[in-house]
Amino acid sequence: MKRIDRKDAWVLAAQLAAWALVFTIPILLAWLTSNSIDVARKTGMMLIGMLFSPFALYFLNFYLLGPFLYFKRRWVLFFGSNIAVFTALNYGIYFANRFISHLPLEARIGSYIGFFVFFLFNVACIALALVIRHLIRVGRINQQLEEEKAKNLEAELAWLKSQINPHFLFNTLNNISSLTQIDPDSAQEALAQLSDLLRYAMYETQKEKVPLKGEVAFMTNYVELMRLRCSETTHITTRFDVSGNTEVAPLLFISLVENAFKHGVSNTVESSIDISMEEKEGLLTFTCTNTNHPKSQDDRSGSGIGLENTRRRLELLYPGRYTRSQTLENNIYHVSVTIDLRP
Repeated sequence: MKRIDRKDAWVLAAQLAAWALVFTIPILLAWLTSNSIDVARKTGMMLIGMLFSPFALYFLNFYLLGPFLYFKRRWVLFFGSNIAVFTALNYGIYFANRFISHLPLEARIGSYIGFFVFFLFNVACIALALVIRHLIRVGRINQQLEEEKAKNLEAELAWLKSQINPHFLFNTLNNISSLTQIDPDSAQEALAQLSDLLRYAMYETQKEKVPLKGEVAFMTNYVELMRLRCSETTHITTRFDVSGNTEVAPLLFISLVENAFKHGVSNTVESSIDISMEEKEGLLTFTCTNTNHPKSQDDRSGSGIGLENTRRRLELLYPGRYTRSQTLENNIYHVSVTIDLRP
């Protein structure tokens, strides 16, 4: 048996409360405008009986005829059903016409006007039921769309994040592979550092946000790992001025650091890499400046997917709350990302 949704229960309760108020008004008016208790009671009961038709038509259209006929564009069945129900609930009106025909003209006109107003009131209740049902349907559709959008964004973020680790691992293993031929001891040390890096990437970054100090330690270890393969002609500097309590999305800047080592290092030409991160009044600024040594087309140590992932993750995680700029002047590449981390 299908369980009643809590929102559906609240909607039903609100409608019943509104109709209870509508039924109460005729009774109060009858008591306030009549000096006779018996007349007030009969008048109130008569008015309540007249309200039964719009009450029944309202709920019939809200829960049955509207969802299954009107919104599915089964117009003939919809209008036919409403006419049949209205006729069945108000058959007394047709018998009353026999007596009305014998009344004076003024009284007959008044009676017909009253019947017409009563008919319009029933139509208005049907229209009100359809409007409310439509608004509820639109609200639920929008909610479902938002939920679906959130699920899609979550799935995309998970996919982008999964691309970071293999990309990072691919580049790092290439570096260690080349190092084993030059300095096996350093290569073994590098493997230990890589183990620590992967442990952080696999276990500490499963949360939506991580402390900045963890990210700083991760980038520092990564830079030291990359420093082992650089020659004396490469100058590397890092500056980190952040608060340990501030949190940020994990592995957000590692692709930018990877890119700096991929394109900023040369074994034969003077090279430099400068990495800094600063947090001030809720604004986190990451900058990376490096010399630019374009790789040949045969070099497949990276395809640029890391930079695109970084851009896309920033767009999804901090929409409207970040700025990103990059320049290439005088063979110096500079990238800067500023994120507003304030709640």
